Amino acid sequence: MRKTLYPKFILAYIIFAFFGFVIISTFVATMTQEHLRREKADALYREAILIANTYAADLYNNETSLDTVKKQIDALDAFFAAAIWIINPSGLMILDSRAPLDLESETIVAGFDPMVMADSYYIIGSFFDSFDSPHISVLAPIVSNFRIYGYVAIHYPMSSIAHSVETLLNISYLTLIILLLLSLIILIFFTAMVYLPLRKITYATEQYAHGNMHYELHIDSEDEIGYLAASLSYMASEIARAGDDQKKFVANVSHDFRSPLTSIRGYLEAMQDGTIPPDLHGRYIDILTNETDRLIKLTNSLLTLNNLNMKGMFLDKEVFDINQAIRDTAVSFEGTCRKKKITIVLILTDGVVVKADKDKIEQVLYNLLDNAIKFSHRDSQIAIETTERHSKVFISVKDNGVGIPKSEQKLVFDRFFKSDSSRGRDRRGTGLGLAIVKEIINSHNEHINVISTEGEGTEFVFSLALGEDGEE
Repeated sequence: MRKTLYPKFILAYIIFAFFGFVIISTFVATMTQEHLRREKADALYREAILIANTYAADLYNNETSLDTVKKQIDALDAFFAAAIWIINPSGLMILDSRAPLDLESETIVAGFDPMVMADSYYIIGSFFDSFDSPHISVLAPIVSNFRIYGYVAIHYPMSSIAHSVETLLNISYLTLIILLLLSLIILIFFTAMVYLPLRKITYATEQYAHGNMHYELHIDSEDEIGYLAASLSYMASEIARAGDDQKKFVANVSHDFRSPLTSIRGYLEAMQDGTIPPDLHGRYIDILTNETDRLIKLTNSLLTLNNLNMKGMFLDKEVFDINQAIRDTAVSFEGTCRKKKITIVLILTDGVVVKADKDKIEQVLYNLLDNAIKFSHRDSQIAIETTERHSKVFISVKDNGVGIPKSEQKLVFDRFFKSDSSRGRDRRGTGLGLAIVKEIINSHNEHINVISTEGEGTEFVFSLALGEDGEE
């Protein structure tokens, strides 16, 4: 069974929530309690010293009365919510903020020993069994003339600190819950914006891997996920198109090979069984020779196209006179043009040299001129023109022939493509000439375009890089 990322994200979310609650209930609770305890102890100790140095000292110096000091410590008790005692060194209670002033009865803290505070300024406990629940207790000596007359003790219940800790922990839990909810929202957005599109992409790649290149992948997103989906869709469409082109290529090759082979076999069998008499053998041998030439031409075109498509194709570039290459190519068609009464007009810019593979460019010129003559009317004209512009030379081959329908102009450079309007004229063509032209021009990192009007003629224009005389 295939494992997915989503359960891992859910598990990580659950683990995060679990450890969040564990950390708050243990480490955070302990640290919060310790912080509040120390903070409260510091505040109480400072207050105890202040009382010892003021009200209590005045009491022992007979500068104030018990009743006045009682009122002061009662007020401080209400403010701090802590019991305040003034006791003498033997443990006799002088004043208690939680008890009324009573001079007739004595209250003694049994076992009172101020030395228990020797290692710390506060202790936690019942303060010599004075309380039923734990309290924080601080003790400050009342000193006058270098003599200790008594102590100020302040007691704060630990239950109040526990309540404060619980309140703060509740805030922490609430904060964690809010964070978890925000994380859940992020997880939902992640699911909608990342995980589900990734599942669609994964399913689409599985479809493509199984050969279903026509599977449509739709993801409405403008981010990297959408770009990835669009790239995959484009890749699949290109592979599908390449597959269709390959099937069409095989079908076209098979058809173009089968037709002449069928003719050759038919004529040979007819000559063998006597259907064609011996006195006509010479005529049909010429037909067989033409069909054989057609097969050779098709085979050579396929080999040429295959070599041009190979990566790292070697181009033997040199600087040469493009005008002279045009003249030489035009001369080779002199006989054909004479038969069809076609005139080739050269409109050439003087002194134009290019840097390219001369043999391959001459093949481009030959194919374009052959194509133009093939589809030109009798008594018509073909113009070849060179124009220099922006460090480029543009070569135009224009005829006044049958033209190419607008719907077919994008297909003229496809292999084995033959326009419907030209099939009757191009009986010996292979449909590879313009494909070879396109590959050669592309290999030079240049461009070729076609401009055509049906019934008026066609113009092919391609560019080449200018060269300089003396350059190799």
